[in-house]
Amino acid sequence: MAKQTIEITVNGDRYEVAIDPWRSLAEVLREDLRLTGTKIGCNQGDCGACTVLINGRSVSSCLTLAVEAHQREVTTIEGLAKTPQELHPIQEAFVEKGAVQCGFCTGGMIMSAKHLLDKNPQPTELEIRQGLSGNLCRCTGYNKIVEAIGDAARRLNPAKEGQ
Repeated sequence: MAKQTIEITVNGDRYEVAIDPWRSLAEVLREDLRLTGTKIGCNQGDCGACTVLINGRSVSSCLTLAVEAHQREVTTIEGLAKTPQELHPIQEAFVEKGAVQCGFCTGGMIMSAKHLLDKNPQPTELEIRQGLSGNLCRCTGYNKIVEAIGDAARRLNPAKEGQ
């Protein structure tokens, strides 16, 4: 089968990439664009390490064909920080709360948290846990991760006076 050229915007940068149409978005991000923050864990959509946003919606990039991202906006973990010195509030909260263990799942966790907080700026603990249901971490019991997301929600959306 012939290669197909896709136009894809990743973290605000536009790319044209000639790919085999059966390649996953995760493979193209890692191998062609050298964005290695997106991890491939299970390659079956079970672990969440490959979570990215396409047009603001979280997807398992290991199960998403790269051609499905044609003319769409993809955000990876590399695209959240404004600069390497200025982390996104979710990233800051993960560091401060000790929610980063080995780091393998962290990018996917943070991207799922971003999707959750974009949809629900003040989630309950239960909603946070449900929002992470597609992400696995083998290092921790999730409590620090849940705390970090709650902290990030408060940073991003401080409660109004009197509430």
